[in-house]
Amino acid sequence: MDNHILNPMFIPRHVAIIMDGNGRWAKKINKERFFGHNSGIKSVRESIDICLELGVKQLTLYAFSSENWSRPKKEVSSLMNLLSSSVEKEIPRLIENNIKLEIIGNTSKLPEITRNKLLDGVTETCQNDGLILSLAISYGARQEMIRATKLISEKVKKNIISVENIDENIINEHLYTRNLKNVDLLIRTGGELRLSNFLLWQISYAELCFQDVLWPDFKKEHFLNAIIDYQGRTRRFGKIK
Repeated sequence: MDNHILNPMFIPRHVAIIMDGNGRWAKKINKERFFGHNSGIKSVRESIDICLELGVKQLTLYAFSSENWSRPKKEVSSLMNLLSSSVEKEIPRLIENNIKLEIIGNTSKLPEITRNKLLDGVTETCQNDGLILSLAISYGARQEMIRATKLISEKVKKNIISVENIDENIINEHLYTRNLKNVDLLIRTGGELRLSNFLLWQISYAELCFQDVLWPDFKKEHFLNAIIDYQGRTRRFGKIK
Protein backbone atom coordinates (compact mmCIF):
# COMPACT_ATOMS: atom_id res chain seq x y z
CA MET A 1 0.00 0.00 0.00
CA ASP A 2 1.37 3.39 -1.00
CA ASN A 3 0.68 5.74 1.90
CA HIS A 4 1.71 8.70 -0.30
CA ILE A 5 -1.28 7.98 -2.55
CA LEU A 6 -3.86 6.56 -0.17
CA ASN A 7 -5.08 8.97 2.50
CA PRO A 8 -5.83 6.95 5.65
CA MET A 9 -7.87 9.87 7.01
CA PHE A 10 -10.38 9.79 4.14
CA ILE A 11 -11.59 6.20 4.07
CA PRO A 12 -15.24 5.61 3.03
CA ARG A 13 -17.34 4.48 5.97
CA HIS A 14 -19.69 2.25 3.95
CA VAL A 15 -18.61 0.41 0.80
CA ALA A 16 -21.08 -1.61 -1.27
CA ILE A 17 -20.09 -4.00 -4.07
CA ILE A 18 -22.03 -5.47 -6.97
CA MET A 19 -20.02 -8.66 -7.48
CA ASP A 20 -20.51 -9.16 -11.22
CA GLY A 21 -18.73 -11.42 -13.69
CA ASN A 22 -18.61 -14.88 -12.10
CA GLY A 23 -20.42 -16.59 -14.96
CA ARG A 24 -18.40 -14.87 -17.70
CA TRP A 25 -15.18 -15.68 -15.86
CA ALA A 26 -16.10 -19.37 -15.76
CA LYS A 27 -17.09 -19.35 -19.44
CA LYS A 28 -13.70 -17.94 -20.41
CA ILE A 29 -12.02 -21.07 -19.00
CA ASN A 30 -14.70 -23.46 -20.27
CA LYS A 31 -16.17 -24.15 -16.83
CA GLU A 32 -19.77 -24.14 -15.61
CA ARG A 33 -21.11 -20.91 -14.11
CA PHE A 34 -21.04 -22.38 -10.59
CA PHE A 35 -17.25 -22.68 -10.82
CA GLY A 36 -17.12 -18.90 -11.17
CA HIS A 37 -19.42 -18.34 -8.19
CA ASN A 38 -17.30 -20.66 -6.07
CA SER A 39 -14.07 -18.97 -7.19
CA GLY A 40 -15.52 -15.58 -6.29
CA ILE A 41 -15.41 -16.46 -2.59
CA LYS A 42 -11.68 -15.66 -2.60
CA SER A 43 -12.47 -12.13 -3.74
CA VAL A 44 -15.01 -11.79 -0.92
CA ARG A 45 -12.31 -12.74 1.59
CA GLU A 46 -9.84 -10.26 0.07
CA SER A 47 -12.44 -7.49 0.21
CA ILE A 48 -13.16 -8.21 3.86
CA ASP A 49 -9.44 -8.25 4.67
CA ILE A 50 -8.78 -4.88 3.04
CA CYS A 51 -11.79 -3.36 4.81
CA LEU A 52 -10.36 -4.53 8.13
CA GLU A 53 -6.95 -3.14 7.17
CA LEU A 54 -8.25 0.27 6.08
CA GLY A 55 -10.86 0.70 8.80
CA VAL A 56 -13.97 0.58 6.60
CA LYS A 57 -16.92 0.29 8.99
CA GLN A 58 -19.54 -1.34 6.76
CA LEU A 59 -19.28 -3.60 3.71
CA THR A 60 -22.40 -4.64 1.81
CA LEU A 61 -22.16 -7.33 -0.89
CA TYR A 62 -24.82 -8.03 -3.52
CA ALA A 63 -24.88 -11.82 -3.31
CA PHE A 64 -28.26 -12.74 -4.85
CA SER A 65 -30.87 -10.41 -6.29
CA SER A 66 -34.65 -10.69 -6.40
CA GLU A 67 -34.32 -11.16 -10.15
CA ASN A 68 -31.82 -14.01 -9.77
CA TRP A 69 -34.68 -16.36 -8.83
CA SER A 70 -35.48 -16.50 -12.56
CA ARG A 71 -32.16 -18.20 -13.32
CA PRO A 72 -32.06 -21.97 -14.08
CA LYS A 73 -33.10 -24.04 -11.06
CA LYS A 74 -29.79 -25.90 -11.00
CA GLU A 75 -27.81 -22.68 -10.73
CA VAL A 76 -30.12 -21.23 -8.07
CA SER A 77 -29.91 -24.42 -6.00
CA SER A 78 -26.11 -24.42 -6.26
CA LEU A 79 -25.96 -20.78 -5.21
CA MET A 80 -28.17 -21.40 -2.18
CA ASN A 81 -25.95 -24.30 -1.11
CA LEU A 82 -22.84 -22.20 -1.65
CA LEU A 83 -24.22 -19.34 0.42
CA SER A 84 -25.13 -21.53 3.39
CA SER A 85 -21.93 -23.58 3.35
CA SER A 86 -19.69 -20.53 2.92
CA VAL A 87 -21.27 -18.62 5.78
CA GLU A 88 -21.03 -21.68 8.04
CA LYS A 89 -17.32 -22.10 7.24
CA GLU A 90 -16.54 -18.42 7.72
CA ILE A 91 -18.23 -17.95 11.12
CA PRO A 92 -15.07 -18.70 13.17
CA ARG A 93 -13.12 -16.19 11.06
CA LEU A 94 -15.83 -13.56 11.46
CA ILE A 95 -15.83 -14.02 15.22
CA GLU A 96 -12.03 -13.91 15.37
CA ASN A 97 -12.01 -10.60 13.49
CA ASN A 98 -14.93 -9.07 15.42
CA ILE A 99 -17.11 -8.92 12.29
CA LYS A 100 -20.88 -8.66 12.61
CA LEU A 101 -22.89 -10.45 9.91
CA GLU A 102 -26.21 -9.07 8.70
CA ILE A 103 -28.56 -10.31 5.98
CA ILE A 104 -30.70 -7.87 4.00
CA GLY A 105 -33.44 -8.98 1.64
CA ASN A 106 -36.56 -11.14 1.55
CA THR A 107 -35.25 -14.15 3.47
CA SER A 108 -38.70 -15.76 3.50
CA LYS A 109 -38.08 -16.86 -0.09
CA LEU A 110 -34.90 -18.75 0.79
CA PRO A 111 -34.83 -22.53 1.23
CA GLU A 112 -35.23 -23.33 4.91
CA ILE A 113 -31.76 -24.84 5.34
CA THR A 114 -30.13 -21.82 3.68
CA ARG A 115 -32.17 -19.35 5.72
CA ASN A 116 -31.33 -21.15 8.97
CA LYS A 117 -27.60 -21.26 8.24
CA LEU A 118 -27.55 -17.54 7.46
CA LEU A 119 -29.58 -16.62 10.52
CA ASP A 120 -27.30 -18.80 12.67
CA GLY A 121 -24.39 -16.71 11.41
CA VAL A 122 -26.24 -13.51 12.28
CA THR A 123 -26.95 -14.80 15.79
CA GLU A 124 -23.41 -16.04 16.42
CA THR A 125 -21.86 -12.70 15.45
CA CYS A 126 -24.49 -10.34 16.86
CA GLN A 127 -22.28 -9.27 19.78
CA ASN A 128 -19.39 -8.25 17.53
CA ASP A 129 -18.92 -4.50 17.17
CA GLY A 130 -16.32 -4.21 14.42
CA LEU A 131 -16.88 -4.32 10.67
CA ILE A 132 -20.52 -4.88 9.69
CA LEU A 133 -20.67 -7.35 6.79
CA SER A 134 -24.07 -7.27 5.11
CA LEU A 135 -25.04 -9.83 2.50
CA ALA A 136 -27.84 -8.74 0.19
CA ILE A 137 -29.66 -12.00 -0.56
CA SER A 138 -33.00 -12.20 -2.36
CA TYR A 139 -32.69 -8.43 -2.38
CA GLY A 140 -34.18 -5.82 -4.69
CA ALA A 141 -34.30 -2.08 -4.00
CA ARG A 142 -37.73 -1.62 -5.56
CA GLN A 143 -39.11 -4.51 -3.55
CA GLU A 144 -37.52 -3.01 -0.43
CA MET A 145 -39.31 0.29 -1.06
CA ILE A 146 -42.65 -1.46 -1.64
CA ARG A 147 -42.19 -3.35 1.62
CA ALA A 148 -41.31 -0.14 3.50
CA THR A 149 -44.34 1.65 2.04
CA LYS A 150 -46.66 -1.13 3.18
CA LEU A 151 -45.17 -1.18 6.69
CA ILE A 152 -45.50 2.59 7.04
CA SER A 153 -49.04 2.52 5.62
CA GLU A 154 -50.10 -0.05 8.21
CA LYS A 155 -48.74 2.14 10.99
CA VAL A 156 -50.55 5.17 9.57
CA LYS A 157 -53.81 3.19 9.54
CA LYS A 158 -53.25 2.26 13.19
CA ASN A 159 -52.38 5.88 14.11
CA ILE A 160 -48.86 4.86 15.11
CA ILE A 161 -47.39 7.26 12.53
CA SER A 162 -49.01 10.42 11.22
CA VAL A 163 -48.68 11.25 7.53
CA GLU A 164 -47.23 14.65 8.42
CA ASN A 165 -44.33 13.00 10.27
CA ILE A 166 -43.19 10.78 7.41
CA ASP A 167 -39.66 11.85 6.47
CA GLU A 168 -36.34 10.29 5.48
CA ASN A 169 -35.76 8.98 8.99
CA ILE A 170 -39.13 7.22 9.07
CA ILE A 171 -38.44 5.59 5.70
CA ASN A 172 -34.93 4.56 6.78
CA GLU A 173 -36.34 2.83 9.85
CA HIS A 174 -38.48 0.58 7.64
CA LEU A 175 -35.78 -0.48 5.19
CA TYR A 176 -33.76 -3.70 5.38
CA THR A 177 -30.73 -1.46 5.90
CA ARG A 178 -32.12 0.40 8.92
CA ASN A 179 -28.97 -0.45 10.92
CA LEU A 180 -26.61 0.82 8.23
CA LYS A 181 -25.34 4.23 7.14
CA ASN A 182 -25.83 5.47 3.59
CA VAL A 183 -23.32 4.11 1.07
CA ASP A 184 -20.23 6.26 0.45
CA LEU A 185 -18.68 4.18 -2.33
CA LEU A 186 -20.35 1.71 -4.68
CA ILE A 187 -18.09 -0.59 -6.69
CA ARG A 188 -19.33 -2.71 -9.56
CA THR A 189 -17.07 -5.26 -11.22
CA GLY A 190 -17.58 -6.99 -14.56
CA GLY A 191 -17.56 -3.92 -16.81
CA GLU A 192 -21.31 -3.29 -16.77
CA LEU A 193 -22.49 0.30 -16.20
CA ARG A 194 -25.76 -0.17 -14.31
CA LEU A 195 -27.03 -0.46 -10.74
CA SER A 196 -29.23 -3.55 -11.13
CA ASN A 197 -31.83 -2.63 -8.51
CA PHE A 198 -29.26 -2.43 -5.71
CA LEU A 199 -29.60 -0.04 -2.73
CA LEU A 200 -31.21 2.70 -4.83
CA TRP A 201 -32.27 4.73 -1.78
CA GLN A 202 -28.99 4.22 0.08
CA ILE A 203 -26.67 5.21 -2.80
CA SER A 204 -28.36 8.55 -3.52
CA TYR A 205 -25.07 10.39 -2.89
CA ALA A 206 -22.61 7.52 -3.22
CA GLU A 207 -19.55 7.77 -5.43
CA LEU A 208 -19.77 5.15 -8.19
CA CYS A 209 -16.80 3.11 -9.41
CA PHE A 210 -17.18 0.70 -12.34
CA GLN A 211 -14.33 -1.71 -12.99
CA ASP A 212 -13.75 -4.00 -15.99
CA VAL A 213 -12.29 -6.79 -13.87
CA LEU A 214 -14.50 -9.88 -13.43
CA TRP A 215 -15.32 -10.63 -9.80
CA PRO A 216 -13.12 -13.74 -9.30
CA ASP A 217 -10.15 -11.63 -10.47
CA PHE A 218 -10.98 -8.74 -8.11
CA LYS A 219 -8.05 -8.38 -5.72
CA LYS A 220 -6.73 -6.03 -3.07
CA GLU A 221 -5.15 -3.77 -5.70
CA HIS A 222 -8.51 -3.23 -7.40
CA PHE A 223 -10.16 -2.33 -4.10
CA LEU A 224 -7.36 0.10 -3.30
CA ASN A 225 -7.65 1.70 -6.73
CA ALA A 226 -11.36 2.26 -6.08
CA ILE A 227 -10.56 3.91 -2.73
CA ILE A 228 -7.91 6.13 -4.31
CA ASP A 229 -10.36 7.14 -7.05
CA TYR A 230 -12.95 7.90 -4.35
CA GLN A 231 -10.47 10.09 -2.48
CA GLY A 232 -9.82 12.12 -5.61
CA ARG A 233 -13.44 13.25 -5.89
CA THR A 234 -15.15 16.24 -4.27
CA ARG A 235 -18.35 15.26 -2.47
CA ARG A 236 -20.62 18.30 -2.36
CA PHE A 237 -24.01 16.70 -1.70
CA GLY A 238 -25.69 19.31 -3.89
CA LYS A 239 -23.91 22.22 -2.22
CA ILE A 240 -21.15 24.55 -3.44
CA LYS A 241 -17.77 23.60 -2.01
